[in-house]
Amino acid sequence: MPDGLTSYALLAVVSGFLAHKTFVRLRLSRAKHASVRGHAKWSRRLARLVPYYSFGDENYFCADGAPSEIDLARRKAMQGLRRNVLASQPQSLAYSSSLQDSVSDVNFTAAYRVPFPFREGLPDELKQGSIIEESSGVQVRDIDGNWRYDLTGSYGVNVFGYDFYKACMDDAQRLVGDMGPVLGPYHPIVKDNVERIKSVSGLDEVSFHMSGTEAVMQAVGLARYHTGRSHLVRLCGAYHGWWDGVQPGVGTHRGVGDVYTLADLSENTLRVLETRNDIACVLINPLQALSPNANAAGDAALFGSKRSAYFDREAYTDWLHKIRDVCTAKSIVLIFDEVFLGFRLGYGGAQEYFGIQADMVTYGKTLGGGYPVGVLCGTHKLMKRYRDKQPANISFARGTFNSHPYVMAAMNSFLRRIEEPDCQALYAEGEMLWNKRVGILNARLSAIGAPVEIANMHSILTVLYRKPSRYNWMLQFYLRAEGLELSWIGSGRMIMSFNFSDEDFAEVMSRFERACLRMLDDGWWWQSDTLTDASIRSQLISEMLRARFPLFRSKRPTTSIIGDSRLEESS
Repeated sequence: MPDGLTSYALLAVVSGFLAHKTFVRLRLSRAKHASVRGHAKWSRRLARLVPYYSFGDENYFCADGAPSEIDLARRKAMQGLRRNVLASQPQSLAYSSSLQDSVSDVNFTAAYRVPFPFREGLPDELKQGSIIEESSGVQVRDIDGNWRYDLTGSYGVNVFGYDFYKACMDDAQRLVGDMGPVLGPYHPIVKDNVERIKSVSGLDEVSFHMSGTEAVMQAVGLARYHTGRSHLVRLCGAYHGWWDGVQPGVGTHRGVGDVYTLADLSENTLRVLETRNDIACVLINPLQALSPNANAAGDAALFGSKRSAYFDREAYTDWLHKIRDVCTAKSIVLIFDEVFLGFRLGYGGAQEYFGIQADMVTYGKTLGGGYPVGVLCGTHKLMKRYRDKQPANISFARGTFNSHPYVMAAMNSFLRRIEEPDCQALYAEGEMLWNKRVGILNARLSAIGAPVEIANMHSILTVLYRKPSRYNWMLQFYLRAEGLELSWIGSGRMIMSFNFSDEDFAEVMSRFERACLRMLDDGWWWQSDTLTDASIRSQLISEMLRARFPLFRSKRPTTSIIGDSRLEESS
């Protein structure tokens, strides 16, 4: 072939190859969610560019452009909340404060209860967490003797009520109390646990871990081991534990190049799964059905009113079946991460609820019967950690406290108890009951003119804000003042235990109403024609630019927000 033709042929081959690579890359890009959340690397880059700034006394209470009378009302309200905490929780405040410099979790949660520009001006008393020493029914008691209705659900552990888990833990002491912390050998109770979990999961083998994060790590490792593929797929906004291997965005500080974060409920995502050959597994956290493509809601991110959530069971079921079909066709391992939702949506968990059989399932939280646990279930093929003909080629995983006898015994009590008729009845009526309760609460909130609405997935609730505001994060403090215990993320997630009676929930609704009425009366939800979600976004951008570029800054007074003289004069 003449040199010219060879060159042309080579050029055509190279051009074709580059065109194909470009097409594949564009297809992947189209499958990512349009938000920053869908682009993990960019989210990390942008996070490093966000400057810290804080509101001074001049604009802390009127960052939304509120007039002076609203500014003053808000100052008085903040003082009132502070005085209430000082009077009702002196021991809790002192104890929580003593932990802050020594326990990193306490330091972090104190800093991230509210959007960061409001952090410094927030009274220290409102930053402190709860110090709890007793639970009973649906309430918890702090060391000052205050009883509050518990809406935290212990991060998902508390499905059936604290008294239920106390009984499981008592059973554990009775069943294995003579054994103590014997680790390595199994207690005979393990066999019954395994058989029951296999029945629930529909899978062949079980491995025990100390946390849900560990179980997910093992699931991903085994999926890669058996498929020989490099990448995992997670859906935008989903949380799968704190391991950086499944959280490539903000919060991770090593390079994570083997994770595809794709859009939830997107046909483009299905096309990527159908056409790529490097995907080992797809991780599904069924909780994302409540807020597809959105991160876990927390009040520290309430810069405006853009929090969204809406659960459509039929639509999400159809979506998960499509993922199941493509994973089967492409030999991709489908992993259901039921660490949070397992044993809440039904006896068979999210698999039963959505009608999906996954290849691997992870459990945690509530399955330990009150103790820490992580569990991985899978098929015989996927759970095998070695190759018969390659004895040095293994997938290693262990943990000193795996199968701790007290954990195994409490787990056994849990698994036996949820099979009893009263628990099965709770499962049968659960979704209808909680949808009805949330519907009643929303009607009551609408009747009083509160600009909030509750969205729910079964017994997991989140507060949505229906009018533009920069102060929605204040609601958490009013709810607490009314005797409702929230986790440190505030109104973003309220996890209800099944032992809430109609009378208990009626009391919670009344307290919720009172909190919202006080928020309205104290001016936090002040409105104007110029206050819109768009204007709030513009304000945020302007504030960040001024903080990033000092030449645009203006000097702010250093007067203490809490000790403001205008408050003293008006008192």
